[in-house]
Amino acid sequence: MELPDAVQQDHPDVLLRRAREEDEVAQRRDGLGRRTGAAGLRPQAVTAIILVAGVARRLAPLTDNTHKALLPVGGRPILGRMLEALAWAGVRRSVLVVGHCADQVRQAAGERVGRMVIDYVVNPEYTRGSVLSLYAARHYLREPALVMDADVLFPREFLRRLLAAPAPSALLLDRGFADTGEEVKVYARGDRVIALGKKVMPEGWDVVGEGVGFFKCGAEAGPAFVRFLEQVIEESQGMNEYEDALHMLVTSHHVGWVDVTGLRWTEIDFAEDLRRAEADVLPHVVRLDGA
Repeated sequence: MELPDAVQQDHPDVLLRRAREEDEVAQRRDGLGRRTGAAGLRPQAVTAIILVAGVARRLAPLTDNTHKALLPVGGRPILGRMLEALAWAGVRRSVLVVGHCADQVRQAAGERVGRMVIDYVVNPEYTRGSVLSLYAARHYLREPALVMDADVLFPREFLRRLLAAPAPSALLLDRGFADTGEEVKVYARGDRVIALGKKVMPEGWDVVGEGVGFFKCGAEAGPAFVRFLEQVIEESQGMNEYEDALHMLVTSHHVGWVDVTGLRWTEIDFAEDLRRAEADVLPHVVRLDGA
């Protein structure tokens, strides 16, 4: 099956916007409430690909007229906290894949956070699976990349550990989870991930935990990951999630894992997640990050 036109690299609806790089760190607070210019880690030769396209119907009506990544936690949007953390971690470029409320996201995120430049890719098929969003940004998988869901509240220690992991490709894993059926579970044997998904159950695993939704993709694994994204698009008509392609990747390539058990975080899928983020996770994040 031919891949959907909507995500072809040269399709006019797939737009790239690249901001001019500058060396000075802006000492300001911007539209997302970010604090820029704080001391952080050394610069990283990696691009963050942040998926900010989906509609998030389970959070309606809160997300009818805005993107859930723009919902505030502690008075600051989730996306703003994420971008600030990436800039602190030394990431020099973030690519936001946008769709639902794209103009709002662009206006809020702007062109840069401190030294970190922000680019945009539009997925016009954002009501379908996330596999199409990541495929729209496939050009950036030619080099080391961080693939990130935009709806996660987390401490900066997540990024420090993931970027410091010796494996070129790695996933974050939290062993302290309750299996409700909503979680993407990550299974590992030894130092490598062997399977992931909501319903998979491989043989011979040593460790299982919930996946955080952050994946460090090494340059060697990138081309294979793109091929698996294409396979998932063809088999599902673009309706499936990118994790299906990631499962294919971990079964054929070495992907390491990084333990973040004990560090509080949450993905924002339901209204209850927002309440938990405010009451339970945010105080922990502020205590660790000081922000």
